[in-house]
Amino acid sequence: MSTTTSAPKKAPASAPPRAKRKLSYPVVLLLVAGGLLLLSLVRVITGDVQLSNSQQFSSALGAAVPIGLAGLGGLWAERAGVINIGLEGMMMLGTFAAGWMGWQYGPWAAVLAGIIGGALGGLLHALATVTFGVDHIVSGVALNILALGLVRYLAKLWFGATGSAAAQAGGNDKQSPPMDSMSTFSVPGLADGLGSIEKHHWFFVSDLAGILRALVDDVSWLTVLTALLFVGSFFVLWRSSFGLRLRSCGENPVAAESLGVNVYFYKYAALTISGALAGLGGAFLAVGVHIYQENQTGGRGYIGLATMIFGNWRPGGVAMGAGLFGFMDALRVVGGGTTVHAMLLLMAVLLVGLAVWKLRTGLRGARIQAAVSLVIAVLLVLWYALTDTVALEFVEMTPYVTTLLVLSLAAQRLRAPRAIGKSYRRGEGT
Repeated sequence: MSTTTSAPKKAPASAPPRAKRKLSYPVVLLLVAGGLLLLSLVRVITGDVQLSNSQQFSSALGAAVPIGLAGLGGLWAERAGVINIGLEGMMMLGTFAAGWMGWQYGPWAAVLAGIIGGALGGLLHALATVTFGVDHIVSGVALNILALGLVRYLAKLWFGATGSAAAQAGGNDKQSPPMDSMSTFSVPGLADGLGSIEKHHWFFVSDLAGILRALVDDVSWLTVLTALLFVGSFFVLWRSSFGLRLRSCGENPVAAESLGVNVYFYKYAALTISGALAGLGGAFLAVGVHIYQENQTGGRGYIGLATMIFGNWRPGGVAMGAGLFGFMDALRVVGGGTTVHAMLLLMAVLLVGLAVWKLRTGLRGARIQAAVSLVIAVLLVLWYALTDTVALEFVEMTPYVTTLLVLSLAAQRLRAPRAIGKSYRRGEGT
């Protein structure tokens, strides 16, 4: 009697998971062009020329630089696995050191002093977190408090002392004596040509001319240095063996040490560079207004940390986040309530586009997010239609509200380094 055995049924093949699309450079350029086109359209509809003129973008660039440097500093630290809440304190040390050296030796000495002051703050954070294993958040908050008290004490001692040279030169307990201006550069011919095109207010063409003019007219050399630092950070962190080892310390320090990587060294190096970048951002603030002032950083270190998270721990993303915040901050300073009122219409259109994109992705919860976006868009349109301006109190809040909204919308695609915030001791893998 023969028995037949049936072959086991094969389970139905499941569809391969959808790969996440990466934004290529042509796609990014198309998105930028689309954003500029939309901005031009809103400018024509609202009649607010302040939205896209060169003054707006020059102010945005100046506001974005210190935030971008703080965010880039946070990126270096967190790619090595150390949370750097102390960026604000490092910026404070940079502003004070720049003010102290700047009135005596000029703006470039102020820049160097700001870098050194921030780097010392980074080394202190490294000593606490890497060597002694202090919780990263606790160390960062303590550094911010320490820096605030230290610069206030030193300002009274060095700038406000009765009869001192600093006091006689115009310093006091709250600020340093003034320093010389740092020279700027303009591209001859090009800046004037773009300015003449901008004045015609042609659709898209004049808006593009306004942006380009902001990049070639009366530009600070520190802005150029910042751009080079962003490019250099990308190549060092993602195109060099040094960067590979540093990032491995933030992903899996035990495995990195097993391959001969000195984890402590790379964490110290990352935090020193992180503090130096934040200090440079603080020096930019002091050099820009020619003096150090108390509370000059104004929370930009925290905002830089937010741009780093929004940028998904990548230099390009940090630059985009800093540019967005700088643009919104410039609207507050340069444009005022009427320009922010025009932005309501632009934000409504962007939210509608976001809702359509969410529905097309088909991800879980996308319908709810799309519905919320549409509701907010309708409310913004009603706000725009029923009012002529925006109250001053909301204008002051605009950059911070924008930061919160962007972070909330980008939260699903973020991925921090795997070992970030975790204490590490040499020899754990043995």
